[in-house]
Amino acid sequence: MGSVQPVETLTVDQIDLSDIAFWERPPAEREGAFATLRRERPLAHFDEPDLSDLSPLAPPPGPGFRAVTRHADVTEVSRNPDVYCSGRGAVSVPDLPEEMVEYFAGMISTDNPRHARLRRIVSAAFNPRRVRSIEDAIQRVAVDVVARAKEIGGGDFVVEVAAPLPLKIICDMMGVPDSEYATVFRCSNTILGGADPEYLPPERDPILELLGAGETLTGLMQEIAADRVANPTDDLTTALVTTNIDGEALTHAELASFFILLLTAGNETTRNSVTHGLYAVTSHPDQRAAWQADPDGVTATAVEEIVRWASPVIWMRRTVTTDTVLGGEELHPGDKVLLFYASANRDEDVFADPFTFDVRRHPNPHVGFGAAGPHFCLGAHLARREIDVMFRELFRTVPGIRSTSEPDRLRSNFINGIKHLEFEVTGD
Repeated sequence: MGSVQPVETLTVDQIDLSDIAFWERPPAEREGAFATLRRERPLAHFDEPDLSDLSPLAPPPGPGFRAVTRHADVTEVSRNPDVYCSGRGAVSVPDLPEEMVEYFAGMISTDNPRHARLRRIVSAAFNPRRVRSIEDAIQRVAVDVVARAKEIGGGDFVVEVAAPLPLKIICDMMGVPDSEYATVFRCSNTILGGADPEYLPPERDPILELLGAGETLTGLMQEIAADRVANPTDDLTTALVTTNIDGEALTHAELASFFILLLTAGNETTRNSVTHGLYAVTSHPDQRAAWQADPDGVTATAVEEIVRWASPVIWMRRTVTTDTVLGGEELHPGDKVLLFYASANRDEDVFADPFTFDVRRHPNPHVGFGAAGPHFCLGAHLARREIDVMFRELFRTVPGIRSTSEPDRLRSNFINGIKHLEFEVTGD
């Protein structure tokens, strides 16, 4: 089997996870740095970056954070939300104003009892009939997307294949008209584009750009929600605006926040997993052959391995609420901890040959959807289904599809994204 071995070019004292230059290093060097941290300093402390030169609206640097790099510690934190809370911001290292936390994180950045209430209402909208309808739609969209890929014979896999599937599924679920797909795609890239100049030009204020993208998506959601109140249909937005559990319903602000979460998280993570998947099976032809030879027997484990391999969300933050001990280290109220899922998914103590891509890997207790706990990804089933259906359709219709370039990677410390990846259809 092919593998990508870590290259340990940095000493533990030279590693700085707050420096964007670290995230521009080759993947093998970043993997090497995390291997060093897991072995030598698994709860290393890092200063927070000073973002004032990027925006006058940036909050001042806080007290820094601990990088949680081992699988056992990530799962420990995730299982104890009372000790490690999400309500002070799960997707940002700096503490953000409450309205920004609400805007861009919503359910991710809430704690019980509010988190349980939100999740209960949203989960009720995903009844079995609607889930079956979504799964049928995934199959139809995948067939159309792959047929077009076969017709054009090559191009940018992200643009032509990986992005259209989750984007159309999410937009159709929420009742977003086709005319707004480009807007949703642009805003999603802005919100999760990190420091990448392709999505966030350096001459623009990143915080204003984020707020603008959030405002655009919120406005779109408000229009759709108002229409569904007056003219209910069978989409998820109608279900969300009408679902009432024990007298509780989503507020307009909560609905808009969930909409942003679904459009960004549900779009970006699947898009990147599918793209990483094509690059992985191209780079590891033995694994492609094993998968293609037995799709019914291998697809389930292959999908999990793609999510582990890609680790599309690199980290999430928690904040300590009480004196505690984690991995032998004392932590205190207010301490910030970043759960580095990508590092946990390469933990040598948990995964045999963690740097080997193995489509038959079992067991595979990856944390690519977060670890077990109240914040385990609500859309994990949907993401798994999209990856499953997409690769089955690719292998059925264009079995010789392969990537033909190195990935053009997103400049981000939060999303392990691939912006562009050239592909060709051969031997079909």
